Amino acid sequence: MPVGTITRGTTNTNRLRRVDRWMQTLDVVARSDDPLVVDLGYGASAVTSLELHTRLSTVRSDVEVIGLEIDPARVRSASAQLVGVRAGRTSFSPTADVSFAVGGFEVPLAGARRPAVIRAFNVLRQYDESAVTNAWSLMTSRLQPGGILVEGTCDEIGRVASWIAVSPDGPQSLTVSLRLADLERPSIVAERLPKALIHHNVPGERIYDLMAELDRQWQYAAPLAVYGPVQRWQAALAGVADAGWPLEGRRTRWRLGEFTVAWAAVA
Repeated sequence: MPVGTITRGTTNTNRLRRVDRWMQTLDVVARSDDPLVVDLGYGASAVTSLELHTRLSTVRSDVEVIGLEIDPARVRSASAQLVGVRAGRTSFSPTADVSFAVGGFEVPLAGARRPAVIRAFNVLRQYDESAVTNAWSLMTSRLQPGGILVEGTCDEIGRVASWIAVSPDGPQSLTVSLRLADLERPSIVAERLPKALIHHNVPGERIYDLMAELDRQWQYAAPLAVYGPVQRWQAALAGVADAGWPLEGRRTRWRLGEFTVAWAAVA
């Protein structure tokens, strides 16, 4: 039997574009001998799996995406949508290497294959926090060497998102990605933190301190708003880094409304 429980299944076109864009930068996608990516808990529509394949295929033409869902009805529905894709009745490539199957956190794959990446978005949000560690452990045990689990949450239209990169050794980083236009304060992401962090956004916890520092630096950078939200955001993140927070990756990612911080800083 699949491991897990059926989620609400909410999904929308382009809802996961921010995490898709980040996954395009993963070394394991570019270098894997078997570029298999699992979209675990894709929901009531095939669209997020198809979009994921479209975006990843720009950096790896032979990428394969398998969507897994616990609910067999959702698998049947997604497979029916795929028939339309194969017939050329959608904007997706008719030859997209995408398929759907029943499965949960155990990530059942034919031939004992191991994915390079597992994306589990808006799945664990609906579980108790006590279930997170076991779910991470089970999913990461299925990864190929160097593989990554990307587990996170976003709002209904994908303008506010955060996710944790998890390896078999445990969580490695937290990434936040926001639509900067009309952003009132960065801490809006507190409402969409992954389950492992959302209940810890209280005084005395490191994630609370990070949210406060983000808002503080955003306010300090307010005069730069006349040059646009990107310039203000970049200045705010520079202030966060100067305050001692270990921001990772290239600063070019900041222009996208995104930043990544080492997990040890927020654990």
